[in-house]
Amino acid sequence: MVFEKVAKILAEYKEVDVSAIHPESTLEELGLDSLDTVDLIMQFEDEFGVSLEMDEKMKTVGDLAKLIQESKR
Repeated sequence: MVFEKVAKILAEYKEVDVSAIHPESTLEELGLDSLDTVDLIMQFEDEFGVSLEMDEKMKTVGDLAKLIQESKR
């Protein structure tokens, strides 16, 4: 559920088809730079009601979804 919501937000942000976003898709592959990532982090925080830290571990969409899931606990 978290991954699907993250993928939908990313797809809308980058104007791509949501089916093109997979858990192993890297943020770099999606063409996200650091400013995009900061903007998206704020969107995810609002959408999921969590507080997220920028982290080197956050390389893929799956990593991001996992971080959000863990922050919701």
